[in-house]
Amino acid sequence: MTGQGGEHPDETSPAAHLAAAASAGFIHLRVHSAYSLLEGALKPARLVKLCQQQEMPALAIVDRNNLFGALEFSESMAKAGVQPIIGCTLAVDFGGREGPGQNRPRGLEGYASLALLAQNAAGYAGLMKLSSAAFLDVEPGLAPHVGIDLLREHSEGLIALTGGPEGPVNEALVNKQPDQAAALMSELKLIFGDRLYVELQRHGVEDEQAAEPGLIDLAYDMDLPLVATNQAYFEQASDYEAHDALICIAQGAVVAQSERRRLSEQHYFKSAEEMTALFSDLPEAIANTTEIAARCSFRPRVVERPTLPRFDVPDEAAEMRRQARAGLAQRLEVHGCAEGKTEEDYQAQLEHELDIIENMDFPGYFLIVADFIKWSKEQGIPVGPGRGSGAGSVVAWALTITDLDPLRFGLLFERFLNPERVSMPDFDIDFCQERRDEVFVYVQEKYGHDQVAQIITFGKLQARAVLRDVGRVLQIPYGKVDSLCKMVPNNPANPVTLPQAIEGEPRLREARAEDETVARLLEIGVKLEGLYRHASTHAAGLVIGDRPLAETIPLYRDPRSSMPVTQFNMKWVEPAGLVKFDFLGLKTLTVIDKACQLLRLRGVEVEPARIPFVDPPTYEMLARGDTVGVFQFESAGMRDLMRKAVPTVFEDLIAIVALFRPGPMENIPKYLACKHGQEQPEELHEMIKPVVADTYGVIIYQEQVMQIAQVLSGYSLGEADLLRRAMGKKIKSEMEAQRARFVSGAVANGVKSARAEYIFDLVDKFAGYGFNKSHSAAYALVAYQTAWLKANHPVEFLAASMTLDMANTDKLSMFRQEAERLGIEVMPPDANRSGTEFTVHEGKIFYALAAIRNVGRAAAQSIVDSRENKGLYKDLPDLAARLNPRHVNKRSLENLARAGVF
Repeated sequence: MTGQGGEHPDETSPAAHLAAAASAGFIHLRVHSAYSLLEGALKPARLVKLCQQQEMPALAIVDRNNLFGALEFSESMAKAGVQPIIGCTLAVDFGGREGPGQNRPRGLEGYASLALLAQNAAGYAGLMKLSSAAFLDVEPGLAPHVGIDLLREHSEGLIALTGGPEGPVNEALVNKQPDQAAALMSELKLIFGDRLYVELQRHGVEDEQAAEPGLIDLAYDMDLPLVATNQAYFEQASDYEAHDALICIAQGAVVAQSERRRLSEQHYFKSAEEMTALFSDLPEAIANTTEIAARCSFRPRVVERPTLPRFDVPDEAAEMRRQARAGLAQRLEVHGCAEGKTEEDYQAQLEHELDIIENMDFPGYFLIVADFIKWSKEQGIPVGPGRGSGAGSVVAWALTITDLDPLRFGLLFERFLNPERVSMPDFDIDFCQERRDEVFVYVQEKYGHDQVAQIITFGKLQARAVLRDVGRVLQIPYGKVDSLCKMVPNNPANPVTLPQAIEGEPRLREARAEDETVARLLEIGVKLEGLYRHASTHAAGLVIGDRPLAETIPLYRDPRSSMPVTQFNMKWVEPAGLVKFDFLGLKTLTVIDKACQLLRLRGVEVEPARIPFVDPPTYEMLARGDTVGVFQFESAGMRDLMRKAVPTVFEDLIAIVALFRPGPMENIPKYLACKHGQEQPEELHEMIKPVVADTYGVIIYQEQVMQIAQVLSGYSLGEADLLRRAMGKKIKSEMEAQRARFVSGAVANGVKSARAEYIFDLVDKFAGYGFNKSHSAAYALVAYQTAWLKANHPVEFLAASMTLDMANTDKLSMFRQEAERLGIEVMPPDANRSGTEFTVHEGKIFYALAAIRNVGRAAAQSIVDSRENKGLYKDLPDLAARLNPRHVNKRSLENLARAGVF
């Protein structure tokens, strides 16, 4: 489970919390953070500031049906010295006994809700199960909720508030059903006992006022405590208009609409003094907020190290050693040893890595990753050669996790897994994007459907999106909103905020000054920007647990995914105790695979992993900059660099991949000058020359920084990795310690102190721009494979490339021009010869039927199937008569005719 309950020596004790809470007078127990999507407008970081400003010792969040922000809120509050209380506003099906709700959120009209707070570890565990069930165990199309029986089953350790205006008792009272209200209250008391509090709210809302006398009577009649709450959705009363627009965005309504959900200006984050004054007639209701805070002594905490799932063998370490040793023997039999290396060198490095992996208790991780990669390859699913620092591991290479020989290319294991800085290994694996889902299914079947989940991600209201949403609810003409949006720069890699756009764009400021409607739009937009708009699923992340995930983390259901999804995002799943695996989809692998399939049709077998690194036509093509369609190398800037660099060996490609990115680009002129002999590289020391030989004396890679420290100053590679990190962070105290260690080690190796100081400064300068060689080498390999295919089999390569971009007319046009430049004929679509995808016949590319606008894959496949089963088509009427109209409609036929398929 996430964290542990009870007292921690570094945190305030429950007794101290009680004293602090009592002195505060009032504690907020019903705050909705921004994780109450399109409902709460209070970001966790802002809640921390509000508590500090108002000297509040504790705070509870009760987001709508979810615990999305539970761990983030818990950690940020605790660091600020504020007691976090984790809760949830949970929709509960009472079987209709509570009566119809008048002001419930959209989609939850059928269910009343309760506020539940985790009192202890058991309460938090129950809250996770209830929140998970609210999403996972409901019929498709129904809103998230739980039944009363499930609530009863998981009520241990939970404090319940009766729910305010959305609660079942309130609604029964408002609907003039006092007996029903009493029955519901009795049922809740049976479930929660002395952990049930009768909730009173005073936001000036009619339903609150109508229900309050009945609530007080029931509390006194049943000997239940009262508690005063303030459902805070936004920070201050002046934010009401913006929040009202947010509610309209959520409901698909407009502000001027009369029949819709409305809150009041009083739903802001009130101070303790304001709440005490508001309930001056019921001081016990205020006092009970502090009592509840003191009773909630639990908070979820980050774990020091995630728990790995067990691989299904008696001894993971022994199994890893067995597989790795056998795998290395097989690799060396196929590929041989690198120049200057012996089998003993490989075996020694393998055993060195195996010892470290076992000592760090990671054999299971390597076995799990190796297992799903081996399965994928057995199923013919293309897998990338590696990415990131994992390509530096001989064990990973032996287990076929990666496909690059680390000793051949000077890649370092300690860059990936450093025994002197314990952290989780992290293999990022590229899969063919068309078949990646098959790997998901395999993992789910192997480890259990309740132990595997994808990872949630949250879409935000960013500058342009928030203007469009707010413009719609304010009923501003679309054309006006669209013109304003186009004034906001669109940069997905580094999004521009609305205030930045207003500051940088005079036309926006002019429009604001001239038009009150625009001013109102921008003012509301600025307040809402950055709030979460929706939840969805991260494309690549997967977690695998050692037990049912709902015991460790709350779960969510994304309607677009067949797999459960974690309620914590990518940043918080590992701190919560789960191991993250990245299954990335890389289109280029699919291009390579399709090109190989097309070659197989004419009897040419190509195995990408065995493409030779020495191939003059490939390097000649790259040196000409003829790299359209070549992975990593097809941009105009990269083509220019290729022509200048004139690569002749694979190591040149590794360097080019590393250099062509912000920061390292500064080294390009020096690299080119040294490579072509126009400039002599600075010789730092004789011992360093072999380290920088394949980059012509220029330090390009982070691994070179580590190797310089190793050979010059006697660092272990683990120590050298810490030096690399220190140089990246530039922390003064750490850098001074590293300088002393570097210089003293160099002096011990016979280097003069002044020279060692100079080398340290120079290495430090380059380290800021250094790139991970393992990642660069892995991606250079994929790039080389595509370049080899284009240089040696351009027809099949371009046909495969066009298939993968058939929905992109600009890319199709570019590939067609490239084919014409290479003298390859691209034939128009032909109902009797074209395939669903781009195909090759007699050295010509035949246009794909599915690439014709408004035809699509299903229609194209039905045309091909009928042709293969019933023979060639005579004409368009014959085609129309033979096809199922559900697959090929009138519009499809018209476009096929326009495309000239006959």
